[in-house]
Amino acid sequence: MSRPFKIFKYTIYSFLGLFALSVLYSGYIILVAKDDTPAIFANALKPENTPLSLKDFDRGRLNILLKVEDPGFYSHHGIDYETPGQGLTTIAQTIVKFLYFKDFKPGFAKLKQSLIAGFAVTPLVSKKDQLKVFINQCYLGHHNKKPVRGFTQAAQVYFGKGFRELTKDEYLSLVAMLIDPNGYHVIRHPKKNAQRVSRIKTVLDGSYKPKGLMDMYYDWP
Repeated sequence: MSRPFKIFKYTIYSFLGLFALSVLYSGYIILVAKDDTPAIFANALKPENTPLSLKDFDRGRLNILLKVEDPGFYSHHGIDYETPGQGLTTIAQTIVKFLYFKDFKPGFAKLKQSLIAGFAVTPLVSKKDQLKVFINQCYLGHHNKKPVRGFTQAAQVYFGKGFRELTKDEYLSLVAMLIDPNGYHVIRHPKKNAQRVSRIKTVLDGSYKPKGLMDMYYDWP
């Protein structure tokens, strides 16, 4: 057997071995997540953790949230790499990030996040409950060195009023923060926040349509 052929054979065996290990590990991640998911969401959906109900969102506000944050929410299965403007993170993946990880770091964790979102959260948790957790626990920046979680707290911290009392533009300014909570911070970076709100409005009124998966900032060249 020639040396090049041996190298080729060992390379193939190594690749197959790594592939088998990755499949096994992925299966392990999914099984563990499926076991943990009922308890995780039972805690996340407790009344003390969900001060804001979906009934507090009129249809218009909910449509705005989904149009910006996850336009394919009701049609995909936790992962969406096709819808223009979606980006790489769905609402299900966002929920996984703050419920299943203590310290999420880009890289391998993204694969784990996607597996849990697609194969544990989506099959076991209704879209309604996913939304309920999201609106109450989504990260909306830091204020006075403390994280702001959910639209109820954000409305109070940034505008000094209840969620239902927010004007449309105030609500849009919070939605604008979701993609980069501290980069588009409504208090620290009001001009950047206002610019993103203006871009969101062009998507909502149909005058601008995202041109690709990663066109979440609505400024695709």
